[in-house]
Amino acid sequence: MTKRAWWWCGGWLVAAGWAGAFPVVSGLGPHRSWGAWAAGGYLLAALAAVLVRRRGREVSVAVAALGAVLVPLLVLVLDGRGQSEVGVIERSGSLLLHTGTPYLAEPRTVEEYTPYLPGMALLGLPRALLDGTPLGGSPLGDARLWCAAVFVACVLRTVPAGRRLGAAALTASPVVALPLCVSGVDLPLTGLCWLALVRAAERRPGAAGLALAAACALKWTAWPALAVVAALLAATAGRRAALRGTAVAVGAAALAVLPVALRAPGPLVEQVFAFPTGRGGLPTPAASPLPGRLLADLGPAGWCAAVGLLLLAGLAVGASLLLRPPRTAPAAAHRLALGLTAAFLLAPAGRFGYLALPLVLVLLSLSSSVSPSLPSSVPKGLPWAPPSSSPTTSRRARAASKPSSRPWPTGSPVTTSWSTPRPNRVRSATTPLSPTR
Repeated sequence: MTKRAWWWCGGWLVAAGWAGAFPVVSGLGPHRSWGAWAAGGYLLAALAAVLVRRRGREVSVAVAALGAVLVPLLVLVLDGRGQSEVGVIERSGSLLLHTGTPYLAEPRTVEEYTPYLPGMALLGLPRALLDGTPLGGSPLGDARLWCAAVFVACVLRTVPAGRRLGAAALTASPVVALPLCVSGVDLPLTGLCWLALVRAAERRPGAAGLALAAACALKWTAWPALAVVAALLAATAGRRAALRGTAVAVGAAALAVLPVALRAPGPLVEQVFAFPTGRGGLPTPAASPLPGRLLADLGPAGWCAAVGLLLLAGLAVGASLLLRPPRTAPAAAHRLALGLTAAFLLAPAGRFGYLALPLVLVLLSLSSSVSPSLPSSVPKGLPWAPPSSSPTTSRRARAASKPSSRPWPTGSPVTTSWSTPRPNRVRSATTPLSPTR
């Protein structure tokens, strides 16, 4: 049994302990149900990692995905159970289809608020389109399936073939499996942000801008990615490419949001911006004891202090982008995750679940990084290619590998190579020595 197999076994055991705690400590029914199914799946995956000798890692990942993602997702979808976000997305899709706006004019309860931008309603359109048809009650309209489809599509479009196992293990891990099964609302946002970073590292400002526009049209928490993508494009492709990518992102996002904003500006501002920050007509259920929330509970002065610290954190991250811009997609993902973590910790209204977004972003970048065992002929400029350790070393390496332009010496054979030293000429033993020597 290899040491790597025991590492995989230990990882699945940790995941099993994490999932097994939900049926005991969680007060939410969907979370308890997921934990019961997922704990068994992770335990079987741990056994497969050490008992299956051939392709044990692949088998363990498949078992974990089956027990922690596919089975609990199917059970929850068929039972119609999930977090309230699922119903909010599906209702917003129905409202967008029939009224042209995903927001209720006068919401009276927290469940009637839609704290998302209009792009999120598109993930609820399948339910609205299937209503009234023979497939109206089928699971195909569940918003969780479409959120998961966007996330998986972004991962498949960005992760190299040699790293698909790591990405699959990440998807089967609790940090992705739990939100995928119970709500899925932040997964498309995370996948689109990662796709935008990868396309920016590939020096494709148009594609990066479109992916970023799709993310920004879902939730305003994706807006900090604009600065990170612009800095990455400026460092890899130049200022003109950065301006082009930013213009595409802002323009496409505006086309998606402005029609609804002009039709119902009041409900959009109230439900998308005021309500999540704790300034709406109803208190937000996001009440985790994070620093920003604790400050906001002290009164108006505490709320202003939390907002001030949030702005200072944003300025600090922005300064780091100007002074030391990222040059690869993983480095940019880490910078974006740092900014989002600071924002969620210092926001006047936040919850611990929000921190899963930057965590998934970091883990996705790590699972997509190039392995040291891969050949060294990875093309330069790929988003997962690590930067050279020393510019001087890289210049010397290029100079050594470059063919010489010096002419061949007279009388030298054609087979002589400048990459090997010329042999020393040894005088023949019959050659008479000079009397002066």
